Amino acid sequence: MLKSGWRLFLSAWVFVLYCGAGGFGGEKGLEHLVSKELLAHSKMEMVWEVKVPIKKKESLKELVVVDNRIYAISDLNYVVSLNRNTGSVIFSREIAPAGFPVLGLGHYEDELFSIIGNEITEINPDSGAEISSERLAVRATCPAARNRSNFYVAGVDRRVHCLRSEDKVQLFEAGAKNDSLITSIVAEESFVIFSTDAGNLIRISPDEPLLRWEFEASGGIVGPIIKDGESLFIASEDTNVYKVNIIRGKVDWKYQTNAVLDEAPRVTEEAVYQYAHQRGLAAIDIESGEGMWELVEGVDLLAERAGKAYVITKEPKLIVMDNKTGKQLYSVNLDGITKYVSNVVDSKIYIGDDSGRIACIRPVE
Repeated sequence: MLKSGWRLFLSAWVFVLYCGAGGFGGEKGLEHLVSKELLAHSKMEMVWEVKVPIKKKESLKELVVVDNRIYAISDLNYVVSLNRNTGSVIFSREIAPAGFPVLGLGHYEDELFSIIGNEITEINPDSGAEISSERLAVRATCPAARNRSNFYVAGVDRRVHCLRSEDKVQLFEAGAKNDSLITSIVAEESFVIFSTDAGNLIRISPDEPLLRWEFEASGGIVGPIIKDGESLFIASEDTNVYKVNIIRGKVDWKYQTNAVLDEAPRVTEEAVYQYAHQRGLAAIDIESGEGMWELVEGVDLLAERAGKAYVITKEPKLIVMDNKTGKQLYSVNLDGITKYVSNVVDSKIYIGDDSGRIACIRPVE
């Protein structure tokens, strides 16, 4: 797939224009996604703001944060990679033909990888150039995972397929005893763990289909498994959020939301944030599993800093919650914002609109 040269040029031109003019507000007819005055009043500041090259009949589909990059992906599968600290363009290219499914965007050492169509594809993260692409024997059901030696791909045949990273030769396959569909995989050098739509959470050896432990929730596990240190966090259709010890496979705590869950939790140093339909966003103490607060209008976590959670709501607004007291501190109008990404690493907040305007803001208090 060829790069779109005009978009590469336009992307660089837009960023130069932005830097030279001091942001979108420096050009006639261009307005900030969120006014600097409003941000200042709410003890926040603009870090950077850019416009990525989106065609008139194209729109920004999603924002994805991977390590120190933020990827803006359009509904036509055009990707712009940005330095998430400065907003500078690293590369831009069509990652797949319009209409092709793109399943996940992972990073391992010096490469990006994704399942595009029915191929596992490796991409240079600095240039966007395709390194390799290998057709899969079976259609994938969730994003792939990898460690130094292997890729792990879940197929519609209800098996995890271990493929040698250097040549994609299959080494083994594994699945749940109940033959349930696999919904998520995480992999490191010492383990592979996968979840299923029947509620199984299974750890196997990374180099052979040897069962290490198995945990069973009473409802299907939804969204990706979240690993944090020696803990796994999962959301289940049985209404519970679980914290599971990665070594023993035992539950450290579970938190009942009283709603069927269909999204994975967000996990930070301080808390676990879980969205549930009709219940809103709940904050859970990461150590004890006790509820800290619930915000009915809350949809997702944008970022966290110094005991404060920055939450996006349906309207949309940005509401700042005090995790210690459970009280709402203040809010910021985000009218026009249609895209955002949950950042659990630091306090930077990334928001955007359908036209491809993207901004990074952060608290300054």
